[in-house]
Amino acid sequence: MQLVGIKELKNKLTYYLGITKKGDRVIVTERGVPIAVLHNLDSIEEHLSIEEKLASLAKQGKIRLPLKKDRPIPFKPIKVKGKPLSETILEERR
Repeated sequence: MQLVGIKELKNKLTYYLGITKKGDRVIVTERGVPIAVLHNLDSIEEHLSIEEKLASLAKQGKIRLPLKKDRPIPFKPIKVKGKPLSETILEERR
């Protein structure tokens, strides 16, 4: 694991990305205080954000990330008459 300041990381980004490709981690510091960790997407952890998990799946070729930066349209549930769909599904499984 290596420590690198923001200025040096900016100047030698390709070098530090090469280090992460090899599996090592890089700790980014700001005035000596750690603020971030760069690591290879092959070593993704369970407690990470959805964006990091999606990036890992994209690297593995399992999904493609969207080309646009727009957020997806929010989900709007619809109302239907009758019993809830979850109850119908549970009945079918019995």
